[in-house]
Formats: sequence, C-alpha cells, structure tokens
Amino acid sequence: MTARIYKPAKTAMQSGTAKTKRWLLEFEPERPREVEPLMGWTSSSDMRQQVKLWFDTKEEAVAYATRNGIPYRVEEPKEPARRPMSYSDNFKFSRVAPWTH
Repeated sequence: MTARIYKPAKTAMQSGTAKTKRWLLEFEPERPREVEPLMGWTSSSDMRQQVKLWFDTKEEAVAYATRNGIPYRVEEPKEPARRPMSYSDNFKFSRVAPWTH
C-alpha cells in the first residue's frame, strides 16, 4: 500500500491559510469502497484509509515513511497564481467596463 505525502490545499470555504502549512501522510485506498446492501452505506474493509499523520516538514514525513518501510510518493505543492490588484483599480479611467453603483 502506497502512502501519499503532500501539503493540502485550502478548501473553497476558507479565506485564510489554516491547515495548509503542515505536510500530510495518508494511505491510498487498496480496494474501492463497496455499497452495503441493507442500508446503502458505503463501506470499506481497508483500515489504513482512516490513518492521517501530520508533520511539520516534508523531511519528517519522508523519514517516518522510510523508517517504517512504507512506500511513498511526494507531491510538491503548487503555488497559487496571484494577480495583484488594488482597490483603486476599480475606479481607473482606463477601466474596460464602466463603474456604476
């Protein structure tokens, strides 16, 4: 079973950068989830799928995986493309669309 080491991206509901500074080691599912016939719940007999380990640095996560003999892959984080814009740009004379109330 392979582990994935990555820095989680912020969710769409976050405006800040909470839970995006630390590295996460989680196991990939060994087999797909199954639908339980009586109640219709999705279930899995894979217990490693529930394990999530947080580390402060990527090196700590890699050292843990190698020390315990866990095959892993590291996914480097992608920096978001930020477009700097100031509030005064909304009122520029050369604005493409006219500003109205």
